[in-house]
Amino acid sequence: MRTFIVDAFTDRPFAGNPAGVCLLEKPAEVAWMQQVAAELNLSETAFVHRVGENSYGLRWFTPTVEVDLCGHATLATAHVLHATRDAAQDATLRFETLSGVLTARRHGRGDITLDFPADPPAAEPVPSGLAKALGTDPVWTGRARHDLLVELAEATAVRDLAPDIVALAAFSGRAVIVTAAAPPGADHDFVSRVFAPAAGIPEDPVTGAAHCVLAPFWSRRLGRTELAGRQLSPRGGRVGVELRGDRVTLLGQAVTVFNGELSTAS
Repeated sequence: MRTFIVDAFTDRPFAGNPAGVCLLEKPAEVAWMQQVAAELNLSETAFVHRVGENSYGLRWFTPTVEVDLCGHATLATAHVLHATRDAAQDATLRFETLSGVLTARRHGRGDITLDFPADPPAAEPVPSGLAKALGTDPVWTGRARHDLLVELAEATAVRDLAPDIVALAAFSGRAVIVTAAAPPGADHDFVSRVFAPAAGIPEDPVTGAAHCVLAPFWSRRLGRTELAGRQLSPRGGRVGVELRGDRVTLLGQAVTVFNGELSTAS
């Protein structure tokens, strides 16, 4: 079984967000996929199998749980399918997932666009104890379907954030997304960091699913539908977004850093 590690939302190795990608011949047992994801110990591992022409079944697992949406591992999967020539270079790939049908398309020399559902957050009062867990005061909080979005006053506060990860798990659902407007003159519109301790991920390096929340939030704030975000994790990465009604287009690149096979014992 061919297995890959791909750095997503980056054009160079050892940056962006690493994802595992396992190419299956047929659907696999959930317990086994969870074991493989725990063994690889990446923020997400994708398991993909063909179901038709340019159509695939796709599932994602963190080291501890299955998730119903993952942007960077979907980008990594599309990259692998094109790189292995399992999919034609100009094909639109359809992925059947727990979040419905998602599509990916390759452009030019490596850009890949993903079509994902938008997840606009609804404002809610700052939860009691959140400021202590973050180590700073939010200026706005809102709840998306699975995530808590927290706005801080400025980008430097997001960059310098050192939250209590254990305490933060109580507020996360899937993740706590912390964001702020980009500083003047930046080549991006907003910044973010994403913490998902409840899913076994203390900090996610670059998070496509989080940008399904960030895109509608910052689109309303800035009055534009095409934006760019930079995630300020230690590895860092850039995600281009376009809001189209109830859908979000995510734009990024990916680089394969490992290509091998699972042993027969596994």
